[in-house]
Amino acid sequence: MIQAEEFVEAARNLGFGWYTGVPCSFLTPFINYVINDVQLRYICAANEGDAVAIAAGAAITGKPAVVMMQNSGLGNAINPLTSLAYIFRIPLLLICTLRGDRNLQDEPQHELMGQITDKLLETMTVPWEYFPTDAAEIEPVLQRATAYMQQERRPYALIMRKGSISPHALTRSSIPQREDSSAHVHQSFFQDNRVSRSEALARIVELIDAENTVIIATTGYTGRELFASKDSANHLYMVGSMGCASSMGLGLSLARPDLKVVVIDGDGAALMRMGNFATIGTYGGANLTHILLDNEVHDSTGAQATVSAGISFAKIAEACGYGLTFAGDDLTLLDALFTADTNTRPKFAHLKIRPGTLEKLPRPNLTPEAVLQRFMKHIGSQL
Repeated sequence: MIQAEEFVEAARNLGFGWYTGVPCSFLTPFINYVINDVQLRYICAANEGDAVAIAAGAAITGKPAVVMMQNSGLGNAINPLTSLAYIFRIPLLLICTLRGDRNLQDEPQHELMGQITDKLLETMTVPWEYFPTDAAEIEPVLQRATAYMQQERRPYALIMRKGSISPHALTRSSIPQREDSSAHVHQSFFQDNRVSRSEALARIVELIDAENTVIIATTGYTGRELFASKDSANHLYMVGSMGCASSMGLGLSLARPDLKVVVIDGDGAALMRMGNFATIGTYGGANLTHILLDNEVHDSTGAQATVSAGISFAKIAEACGYGLTFAGDDLTLLDALFTADTNTRPKFAHLKIRPGTLEKLPRPNLTPEAVLQRFMKHIGSQL
């Protein structure tokens, strides 16, 4: 058994200052120590997949990040681990607890995951070793992890058994307290005149300042149409990890408050990981703008209907803590969005658009890794 301080301080010496995840009782002392230290950053994610994407957003600014989770939630993280961290080559340190350990009497829901946690990591080509339980092991473990992450630019996992860390009391809250807790404004722009996705994307590109604003476009036709409209170094085209664009944008915006971050989401993607609305509303700042282009269908897979027709995403965003929310089907909504100031809170726009895409829509002619490297060069960071 080690002290939380011993591991966290050794990790801090190697640059790790960003932590995100979903709690597990095995992790409690570790999480408490991180939260108690005002020099460290802890983001409590709605689920493990969002935690991976939030950490990825911080990591691409050059800030090494740790993702903490219970192994029962490892399944929630498979998508972004395989289609975000792997293909974009984003190194993350994973700390995954081992509920259902064969040597532990545990709850029945953990039995199978306890048997396959190591196999799941290996199947995802994530190398792993056990979390250290002796102070002398900490430095060598971290050295092996960071050496792999620096060389391969991919995640490395530590599997934590019960009782690895001594108890550590929590002395402060991880949730930021906002003075403007009631500052929410909602505006509507409905003209019964839905535009195309490409028209909306072109207008967004016109309205932003490409020097200090970056765009993260969700997977599917959104990223491809943005590429077709105007390829630029300040664009990051998500080609997988559906639903994770907003959480990655949150991590990026928190790690680089000097940047303006625009996330372009879709209705299917937003529905898939709606819990991140609450995380953005709690932690997000005024430099984050979240735009949801809603055509009420999964366009790139055959235009199957989503359930978004009766959903008010703007009201959800308002209830989750966004400072300024817009809803409508008119492009003037975007003009109002980008000229508005929310002081300290993120902004949100729910723009209804019509289904369909461009004829002979191209795919980005750069690999995801090349897109990310170009993006990072643009914002002046490196892994």
